[in-house]
Amino acid sequence: MLDYVALGILIFVGITLFYGVIAIHDIPYEIAVHRKHPQQDAIHVAGWISLFTLHAIWPFLWIWATLYREDRGWGFSSTAQAAAAADDPRLQALEQQLGEMQIRLAALETPTSPPPIETTPAAPELPRQEG
Repeated sequence: MLDYVALGILIFVGITLFYGVIAIHDIPYEIAVHRKHPQQDAIHVAGWISLFTLHAIWPFLWIWATLYREDRGWGFSSTAQAAAAADDPRLQALEQQLGEMQIRLAALETPTSPPPIETTPAAPELPRQEG
């Protein structure tokens, strides 16, 4: 009877370890889903591949999944800082100067008319000789 109990425990531990390894390798994918990562499918596939590469790329998948955030994308600044930079008076002055320079450049670049095409008169037809 104890042999069957030991066999049952051994099978239960084996199944639990197998499921645990798969669940651990899905952590980067779950992070990517939570952060609405644009490359979640690639992270998921790479997680499965890392099972077959003896977990060599799994730490890099974790880093890849945590780099992206929906509120700031790949960058390190928040959108509030980007909005504050857009309200900067120096930036607005530069944009105004750029617009004025583009208008001046467009005024200087007037299209030139092509040279007139010279046409030569057609040669008169000579009378045909019958013979």
